[in-house]
Amino acid sequence: MMTSVDTDLIRVLADPLRLQIVSLLAHETLCTTHLVEETGARQTNLSNHLRVLREAGVVETEPCGRYTYYKLRPDVLDALAGSFTELAATARTTIDLEKKRPCA
Repeated sequence: MMTSVDTDLIRVLADPLRLQIVSLLAHETLCTTHLVEETGARQTNLSNHLRVLREAGVVETEPCGRYTYYKLRPDVLDALAGSFTELAATARTTIDLEKKRPCA
């Protein structure tokens, strides 16, 4: 049985700034202004990264007056973590069974 890992999501999270944004949002819901202050990134650059995270389903928006707040969707990270947990379990089973394909 093959375990599939969402490679597109991994690419999204592999960017250092996007990973920093996700880490910040794990602790609290923040608006763009807060994220600019915390990351030191330019507003336009940050907005582009937030768009990528939103399109990947990692974050969702919450309008609040003239500001937009961003919050993390932990279920998406849980699903990705679950895929890696399944891979690790498969590897443990393979090691325990000393499963090895013979060379021809």
